[in-house]
Amino acid sequence: MYNMKKKELKFNDEEIAALFGSEAAEDEKPERLIEYYFKADIYEEIKANLPLRIAVGHKGIGKSAIFQVMRQEFEKDNILTIMLTPDDIEGINESKDDGHNKLVKIWKDELTKIIINKAIDKISTFGKPIKNLKSSIIDTLVDCLKNLKINISQEKNAIAQHFLSDKKIIIFIDDLDRGWEGKRDDIKRISAMLNAIRDISNTNRSINFKISLRTDVYYLYRTNDESTDKVESNVVWVTWDNHGILALLAKRIVTYFGGNVEERELLKLEQTEISNNILSYVFEDRFHGHGKWSNIPIYKLLMSLIRKRPRDLIKLCWLSAKEAKRNNHNKIGTEELNKIFELYSQGRLQDTINEFKSELPTIERLLLNMKPTKYEKNSGEAYQFTDANLNKKVKNIINNMPKFIFANGKEATEKDLCIFMYKINFLTARKKESDGKIIRKYFEENRFLANTHTDFGFDWEIHPSYRWALQPDNILNIFDTLVEYDS
Repeated sequence: MYNMKKKELKFNDEEIAALFGSEAAEDEKPERLIEYYFKADIYEEIKANLPLRIAVGHKGIGKSAIFQVMRQEFEKDNILTIMLTPDDIEGINESKDDGHNKLVKIWKDELTKIIINKAIDKISTFGKPIKNLKSSIIDTLVDCLKNLKINISQEKNAIAQHFLSDKKIIIFIDDLDRGWEGKRDDIKRISAMLNAIRDISNTNRSINFKISLRTDVYYLYRTNDESTDKVESNVVWVTWDNHGILALLAKRIVTYFGGNVEERELLKLEQTEISNNILSYVFEDRFHGHGKWSNIPIYKLLMSLIRKRPRDLIKLCWLSAKEAKRNNHNKIGTEELNKIFELYSQGRLQDTINEFKSELPTIERLLLNMKPTKYEKNSGEAYQFTDANLNKKVKNIINNMPKFIFANGKEATEKDLCIFMYKINFLTARKKESDGKIIRKYFEENRFLANTHTDFGFDWEIHPSYRWALQPDNILNIFDTLVEYDS
């Protein structure tokens, strides 16, 4: 199938890395990343030849991977690309007292200097910073390159000549959420930067900016800044469904075993076909566990434990593969998965705490106290809530603990905390269809479910990926709270 060549797996670290890939795209070997990278439809939307594209999605959704692959493709065509990180823009001199227009001008001037000097570094060995700027970045760079009296490498010369020919620059700005606390000053900073970028791209029509923002960062910016309507059309939501993530894993397995397959071909397959024909090279067919997950297909277990983020699946694969190595097994099965549930769950909880504690410093206290009570365990209502029961549980937490204060100084109500937990994917909206299927909705799919008085018929549940971390004293009981989720 797909020209794959069978080989027995040993699951040493080198083999695991080659098979499943690195958790972070920047740590991956460029050639392997290109080989296994799964191009979803949103890839071309972000790559589009437009002045501004803003890729919005949660951590672990694949924003950096998109930029890494895209940058390689542009550079292969000798198109000048520049990658800006928070370190590059950290020193931009701004004051909390500056008005919006002044902030935008500061960002515009400073970004222009940074872009020009990074471009010069990229295509020549000219070492002096550019200080005398023209109104246009392109004009300044063209004049500078034409006046250079130095030799540059053949590779850099190809980029320089291509730039002089088509005057095109692609600028990537990644990881902007570093240090984000959701304060008013953070929102002003993001707003000033995006408005400055719009001004720069309007002056320099052949410059394309591609920016990544975390979902919660964009949400706060969008709901607190009146200028956001000017950039909304440039936003591309980076989302996955479970079928796409399973196909993503399948492509990594196919290419590792020497095969080749197109993305669209994988997406057309039923999940049982993907499991039987591809995942079977690495995984056992079924999970022989406890409770409601007894004897379910392993691919359904994997899909139920991920938060629609590719990185979740890769973490699951890495952890279980390492366990297979310890067990001297050449496939991942029930024994491996049973061993890693708690560790995987603890990792997702800690990731969430680390990711959002800058916005709610006491997030750990909140999430840990969402563990099921004795009554909830005995009544079979653990981890699942109606609107009323969720508000009651959170209100009880608030009443029995010190106040929850957001980083922006606002005291949190029970509704604020419910919305916050939905926003960070700790809670998901849940509805049981007439045919028995369970449908889950995430914040980025419908952010209004948690903050409206309209009843859409959804209840709430704590995502399965967190449950082992919240209930380490009775692991087996957790399986009674789980169902096979619709993929």
